Amino acid sequence: MWPYYPDLLATPVPRYTSYPTAVEFGPTVGPSDLAEAIRSARGDVSLYLHIPFCQEICWYCGCNTGRANRKDRVSAYLDALHAEVALVGSLLAPGTRVRRIAFGGGSPNAVAPVDFVRLMTTLTQLLPLADPEISIEIDPRTLDPRWRSVLAGVRATRASLGVQTFEPHLQAAIGRIQPLATIMAATDLLREAGVTSLNYDLMYGLPGQTLGDLRATLERAASLGADRIALFGYAHVPQVVPRQRRIDATALPDQQARFEMAAMGYRWLSDAGYVPVGFDHFALPGDPMAQAMLSGRLRRNFQGFTDDGAQTLIGLGASAISSFPGLLAQNEKNAGRYGMMLSQHRLTAVLGCHRSADDRARAEIIENLLCSGRAAIPLAMLAGAANRLGAFIARGLVRVDGDVLTIEPGGLPYARTVAAMFDSYRNLSDRKFSSAV
Repeated sequence: MWPYYPDLLATPVPRYTSYPTAVEFGPTVGPSDLAEAIRSARGDVSLYLHIPFCQEICWYCGCNTGRANRKDRVSAYLDALHAEVALVGSLLAPGTRVRRIAFGGGSPNAVAPVDFVRLMTTLTQLLPLADPEISIEIDPRTLDPRWRSVLAGVRATRASLGVQTFEPHLQAAIGRIQPLATIMAATDLLREAGVTSLNYDLMYGLPGQTLGDLRATLERAASLGADRIALFGYAHVPQVVPRQRRIDATALPDQQARFEMAAMGYRWLSDAGYVPVGFDHFALPGDPMAQAMLSGRLRRNFQGFTDDGAQTLIGLGASAISSFPGLLAQNEKNAGRYGMMLSQHRLTAVLGCHRSADDRARAEIIENLLCSGRAAIPLAMLAGAANRLGAFIARGLVRVDGDVLTIEPGGLPYARTVAAMFDSYRNLSDRKFSSAV
C-alpha cells in the first residue's frame, strides 16, 4: 500500500505538536511574558492540566511523571495547582470563555477521586467555565470504581486509555502488565460514566512485536468499541529517557518492520471502518475527531490532533505548555520548584519562545500538511525546499501545482519528513527526534 523508501526516512523529525518545537524553547520567556499573554487572551480558551504522577511507572514512558507513593508530595503539588488556577483566573479578561478542559499526565487518576473533585470545584469557582468539554487520560490499572460517579458528576465525555498492547508477552517487555479483564473493566466504567468518545493509545515497534501481535491488538480494540485509536510508533531513546534502559533494545523491530506495522495498521483500521486522521490516528465516522477531519476543521496542538478551534491553550501544572498566537511558554518541570514559585504568587513559565510572523506562517503550513495533506506555500519558500522535495516528487509521494503542495496517498507516512522541509530551525539544531514512522 505504501512504498518503502528507507533513505527518505533516515533522518528523525519532530512530531510537530507545536512550531517552533519545544527543543527551540529557551529562557527568553518568563512569568511576566505568560501573564501578559493570559491578560491579552480573548474569546474561547482551552485548558490543559498536568498531573505528573502514576501509581506505577512504565519503562517506555517519556512523560514528565513520577510515582504517586508519597501523599505529602502529591498533596503539595495539588496545593500549587490550585494556586495556579487562582492566579490564572485573576488574569483572564472579562468575556473569555473556557470551552475545553483536558487532564493529562502522568495519570490523572493517580490522585484520589476526592482530590480531583476539589480541583474541579476550584476550576468552576475561579475560572469562566462555559459548559466545557472535559477529557481525561486514564491508566486502567489503577482506575478506582469511585471514578465512575466522579466522571459522571463533572460530565466528562472524552477519555483516553493507555492500552499500548493486549499481548501479555509485550506488556511484560515494556513493564506494563494489565490483563484484558482490567482494560475491559475500565472501558465499561468509562462508558457508564458517560464517556462517548473513548480513545485507546496503542503502540507498534515494541520489542519482540510481530505483525500478528499488532493485528490481534487492533482486532481486540475494535471489538471493545474504541471510538478513536492512536497508533504510535515506540521511540527508543534511552539517552533521553533513562527508564527505557530496562527494555531489550536487541529485540526491537528494524525500520522496515516498523514501516510494515504502520502500513498494516492503517490498512486494517481503514478496512474496519475507521477514518484515518493523519497516518497514525483513526476515528469512527461519528466521532468528533473524524468529523473534524472530514470537514477540514482538524488542527494540531500539544495534545496531538484535535478538533479544538481555540487559538489559546493555557497549560497548568509542572512542565505544561501554553500556546498563544505570538507566544509559546513552558512551566517549570520540577514539581518542587514549580510549587515554590507559586508559593510566591508567581506564574512558573521558565522556557518558551516568542513567535515571529515567519514562525506563524510556517506553523500554518506544517499544520496544514499534517492535518489535510495539502498546503499553500509561498513560491520563495517552495524554491528553498526544491532540492529536498525533488526525491519525493520523483517517487510520486508529493506533487506541486503552482504554490500548492499536496501529499499523495502513498506519501502519507512521509508527511512529517515533508513538513520538516519548511522548518527553518532544523538546519540549526542537532537535537535528536523520533523516527518518522
